[in-house]
Amino acid sequence: MTEQVTWYLEPIQQPDLDAKQQAEQRQLQLTKPTGALGDLETTAIQLANLQGTVHPKIQQPWITIFAGDHGVVEENISAYPQAVTRQMLQNFASGGAAISVIAKHHQAHLQVVDCGTVGETYNYVGVERHCIRAGTANFAQQTAMTEQECLAALELGKNSADLAKAQGSDIFVAGEMGIGNTCSASALACLLLNESAQQLTGLGTGINIEQLQHKIKVIDQAVKLHRPHVANDALKILAAVGGLEIAAMTGAYLRCAQIGLPIVVDGFISSVAALCAMRIQSQSREWMLFGHQSAEYGHQRILKELAAQPILKMNLRLGEGSGAGAALSMIQLACVLHNQMATFAEAAVTGDKVAD
Repeated sequence: MTEQVTWYLEPIQQPDLDAKQQAEQRQLQLTKPTGALGDLETTAIQLANLQGTVHPKIQQPWITIFAGDHGVVEENISAYPQAVTRQMLQNFASGGAAISVIAKHHQAHLQVVDCGTVGETYNYVGVERHCIRAGTANFAQQTAMTEQECLAALELGKNSADLAKAQGSDIFVAGEMGIGNTCSASALACLLLNESAQQLTGLGTGINIEQLQHKIKVIDQAVKLHRPHVANDALKILAAVGGLEIAAMTGAYLRCAQIGLPIVVDGFISSVAALCAMRIQSQSREWMLFGHQSAEYGHQRILKELAAQPILKMNLRLGEGSGAGAALSMIQLACVLHNQMATFAEAAVTGDKVAD
């Protein structure tokens, strides 16, 4: 990639350790045994750390769905036709998709961004069209996109994060849509982790076992094709086998970390984008909460690489930000418990443990 210093290499904002320590002290004073609320406690403390306050809260969630098509569908690796990407864009904007319902439930702002889909020019109300190219190239045969196209996709993510911050949002969820994008995410994971497709490839949209073996073969061939040229450079890997929407999510995560906006990462594909962001700037990891561990094969491995503790484990594998959206309820609950429970002093409860 280019040597010049660009926006994605700008410094990451430092979390507030004082606020974290104050939140930890508050948890010790609440009317419960120490650690009794488990991950609800650690979630509230992490958010206090990121928001810089002893009383963290989620009042204005922001959700952006990034969409893009993938040339690798030529290799027959998906159970659904490419046209579904466009059809789902309209479904997101009209309120019919799972993430649309989740966004409405949380009174979250839902932004839908077309980073590059295949088809004729269209005008869907509620869809922002920023087509960098009409889908990526078939990465089984050539690089998915050029360096310039990859950087343009990163910038789409940056723009969404900046807009979310400017409008007062307090947490950011990135979702994705793109037929073929689990194949792209698996190829990215193989190159980032230097592991085989067998270990990191799953059923995606619901292909059968025979199709899965074919998908693994396609990814292995692509990894062999690109590995000599990408080394361990996350941006080169992203351009070689990534998707426009995956690159956009990567850019959004990096920008959120730069501007101090907490992130809830969704499933397998979003987590691979998070790993790309972390490989570009390791400190970006501090700004990430992880919504769930999906049913997609390989997600557990990616979470392990990210040292991530997922909030939910409900066998979700829909994508589009749905798992992260579901986790918002638990994050909000963590904040409410942290902020509204009485301390021992307030409740006139003796907090001292009885000696043995």
